Formats: sequence, C-alpha cells, structure tokens
Amino acid sequence: MKPLAGWARAEWGLLYATVRGPLAKRRLRAVPMTAGAVCLTALLQFTQNQSWGYRFVQDAGAVRAADPFGAALLRTPLSLFVPALDLPVWGALAQILVVFGIAEVCLGWWRTLTVAYVATVAGTLYARLGIALGPHGPLGLGAADARVVDTGPSAAVVGLAVYLGWRYGAYLTAGAVAAAMAVEVALKDNLAGKEHLAALAGVAALCTAATTGRRLWHRRRHRRPESGPGAGPEPAAGPAAGPEPGPGAEAGRAAGSGRSGLPPIQS
Repeated sequence: MKPLAGWARAEWGLLYATVRGPLAKRRLRAVPMTAGAVCLTALLQFTQNQSWGYRFVQDAGAVRAADPFGAALLRTPLSLFVPALDLPVWGALAQILVVFGIAEVCLGWWRTLTVAYVATVAGTLYARLGIALGPHGPLGLGAADARVVDTGPSAAVVGLAVYLGWRYGAYLTAGAVAAAMAVEVALKDNLAGKEHLAALAGVAALCTAATTGRRLWHRRRHRRPESGPGAGPEPAAGPAAGPEPGPGAEAGRAAGSGRSGLPPIQS
C-alpha cells in the first residue's frame, strides 16, 4: 500500500493540494461556472425531451458536419452543454461537475472554457475533414456521419483531463486518458471516438503553444544586457554577488512549482 500511496501523492498531490482548499472553504461558490453549466445541461436535457422544445434545442445547439460551416461554429458553444439523446444524462452531468469543477478551481473559469472549446472545435473541424477524406482511409468517415448530431461535453472533458494532467504533472493520468481514447477508436470506429482523438490533438497543440510561449518569455526575461556604451557595469563576481543558495533552496523552488516545473495558475 505504501508504494501505491506514494505514487498517488506524486501523481495527484499537486492537483489535490490546489483543489482541496478552495472547495473545502467555499464549496459550490468556488465553481460558479461549473454549477451554471450543470444547471444549463439539465435544462437543455429537459427541454429537448419535450415536444415543444426539441426543435428549438436542435436549431440552437445541434451540430452536424452537413450543416453550413458558419452555422455549425455558432452552435458549437451551446452544443457542448446539449446532452446526447442516446446516452444517459447523468453521465454528462457527472463529467461536467467533476472535470469542469476541478479545472475551474485550477485554471479559472475563462481558461477552462477556452480549453473546452478548443477541444470541441477540434472535433467539429475533424468531422468535416474526415468526411472529405472518405471511409477508406484510417482518418476518414463515411458519408452517413455527416448527418450525425454531434453534441455533448465528452470531447471537452477529455481535453480538460489531459490539459490538467500536463499542467499539474499527472502525466500518467493524461497518458491513460489518451490511451483509453485510442482503444475506444480501435474497438468502436465511430465519429465520437475519432472526435475525441481530434480533441486530444487540439489540446496537445495548445499545450505546445503554451510551453513555447513560456520558454520565450523566460528567455527574454533572463537575457543578460548586451555590452557596449550605456549598457552599465557588469555584475560583480564573487562574494559581492551574494551567497550561493543552500541545498534546500532548489528543493523549495521545485516544490513550489510542482512536478511540471510550472507554477499553478490562479483563478
């Protein structure tokens, strides 16, 4: 049990420490966007199951690859919170409550929505590309998939889980989520499974862009001034430059930044 507990602390310790305090102190007030998203999803589920509301929800939030591209993009934000009619609604509500809630505490509401929409839009764009490629290629889709209604939070949940794993050093968890999506496609080759892989690709691109941006920022920040007229004297060497950090300084910096080497994002 001790090795397992040590692995759990190493994998999820930073994430747990970030989430525990705000949730214990403020409860649902710490995740107002998530609470609103759960209520909106439940309301849309109720509405689309009424004779008077089905057409409204479809017109406002149902996305199909056969739809005009502009209309599909306009419907995409709401489509994230429209539960799929062929799946139990409690699954969508639980996904939003847990994954969106953790992400909102760790990243803030607007970063959470940004990652969620990047993942969702990546899946929407892939559906059109897959149909253009045709059913014979490994990334292609059949023509019938153009009429499949593409709604629900699953692509956003997958993207947020991987992004949180990358951001907070839970790399095995992020890898397990990605592997599960690959197995899903291998076992059931359908539009939803391939859209999940597209969501992972979109979030991977977002992580790469964030890492590159931070590296460039740190490089500019720590670049030494060029020598020349007006550049100022060189910093003093030896004792005048200050004592070297002790053995605990580096460990303190590492503990403060987490295993990912990046400071937690404050909401």
